[in-house]
Amino acid sequence: MTDCGCDKAKQELEEYLHHELKGADAADIREHMENCVDCSGEHKVGLVLTEAVKRACKDQAPTELRDQVLLRIRTLQSH
Repeated sequence: MTDCGCDKAKQELEEYLHHELKGADAADIREHMENCVDCSGEHKVGLVLTEAVKRACKDQAPTELRDQVLLRIRTLQSH
């Protein structure tokens, strides 16, 4: 493999994080990050952000709050 360079690694980082790159492209990015502290750091930040977003999307409002919001929406819609 040849080093793809920082520009390509940073440009394709999002796709790499979401496992959208296949074959040689994914291998090039992975190899570059193994040898580049800067890009490896960006990858770690991307992983943390991706996990935080996944967790946030799973959270639900408490039942009481949901009921209050829905009641308020219905009240506004009826006027």
